[in-house]
Amino acid sequence: MTRTHLKKLACVLALCASGTASGIDFYNKGNEPGRPFSLAVRAGDYVFVSGQLGTGPNGLVKGFDAQSRQAMDNIAAILKGFHLTMDDVVKCTIMIADMAKWADFNKVYASYFKPERLPARSAMGANGLALGGEVEVECMAYSPRR
Repeated sequence: MTRTHLKKLACVLALCASGTASGIDFYNKGNEPGRPFSLAVRAGDYVFVSGQLGTGPNGLVKGFDAQSRQAMDNIAAILKGFHLTMDDVVKCTIMIADMAKWADFNKVYASYFKPERLPARSAMGANGLALGGEVEVECMAYSPRR
């Protein structure tokens, strides 16, 4: 076996020994029935949070800033289900329906992180988000299994 194959095998074995039979945990607390995705998935030391829109208990909130805050609040709530916080986020991907609002989103986004602890990030314009949303945010968090 090559060194690369051994590293891959070590990763697979670590996942299998990480707490569930497959090493993967699916989180769906609060997900609406019939949605064909998990709100988050833990695979080994990483938690992948599905893209979150600015939806609250009554559906999509009104206004770009409000949707931005609600999307970030949704991510924080999902992370809490894994006993994580925004401090554990290492990567985010942002989709914005109107890139002219990128600076507005940055103001909201930055308020969720410590200035010295900003995750890696990508942002892109999107032509049409689910439910007519103006912004969608997905994140990846790092949390070594203990």
